Amino acid sequence: MIHTIYREQQLYCDIEKAWKFFSSANNLSTITPPDMKFTVLTKMEDDEIYEGMIIDYYISPILGIKMKWKTEITQVDFQKSFTDFQKKGPYKLWNHHHEFIINDKGILMKDSVKYELPFGFLGEIAHKIFVRKKLEHVFNYRFKVLENLFNNNKIS
Repeated sequence: MIHTIYREQQLYCDIEKAWKFFSSANNLSTITPPDMKFTVLTKMEDDEIYEGMIIDYYISPILGIKMKWKTEITQVDFQKSFTDFQKKGPYKLWNHHHEFIINDKGILMKDSVKYELPFGFLGEIAHKIFVRKKLEHVFNYRFKVLENLFNNNKIS
């Protein structure tokens, strides 16, 4: 079964600052809870996002078990949106669309994730027991970190 996560967050900054931060894979560990031990393995010289870009990570989503995660950037619309798609990792499907909308307060950031777990009904049981809660934890953590990074001073 395909599940979705949808989040919005107002960021009090300009599009250049938001785009530079979110389009850099090197910042993912900053906005991921420390207990997940998220590590970017791919070395990026200029950190410029582009369609077809492959990024490798280590992540420990469950019980500290280390897993490899490989994503591909499948869509980029400069300073408007980009999509990362899991090529290899813990999900049967992971498609994460990031959107940035300029408004009078700064940037409205939207995250939309479509995901599916492997193992059929066993994956659905795992989803009900702990995966959904873990993902909520990740996105709640991300929200708090982004509030501290972008919204403490409320600069436009």
